Amino acid sequence: MEDRLEIIEGDITRQKVDAIVNAANTSLLGGGGVDGAIHRAAGPALLEECRKLGGCPTGEARITGGYNLPAKWVIHTVGPVWRGGNRAEDELLAKCYRNSLALAERHSVKTIAFPSISTGAYRFPLERAVRIALREIKNFLAHNRTLEKIVIVCFEKRVYKAYKSALEEMGF
Repeated sequence: MEDRLEIIEGDITRQKVDAIVNAANTSLLGGGGVDGAIHRAAGPALLEECRKLGGCPTGEARITGGYNLPAKWVIHTVGPVWRGGNRAEDELLAKCYRNSLALAERHSVKTIAFPSISTGAYRFPLERAVRIALREIKNFLAHNRTLEKIVIVCFEKRVYKAYKSALEEMGF
């Protein structure tokens, strides 16, 4: 299983994978952070396709073409905004990973790259989010053989270190 998961520090828009995951907002019309970077790199056709989707509720996922990105697909998922932990934030974040992976499977994706969902502007506590992400990825890989590689792309060194540390602690 460990040969199917990689954690790197880098730019998700440059990953040569079948699909990248966008930490989107509910409108799917672009924003800041990862979302804005993906929209800028993909070009205006991504925004046009996203307009036709009519948004996406928190915890769910939608798929579009990758346009000017190296990836064929963009899977948009909306992570929860952290509001103290009493509004189902953990479950909503877990659903982001489950729904993104299920959508990837339905589209025969072999390689996929994830950002650290909800840990930026949405203020989800990093260590908590990392454990949820790794748990969901581990559960998926244990039951799925079609996905060959999952790459977690960390934009900052502190996020990379949090994933590497949790990976060791969880005995992944």
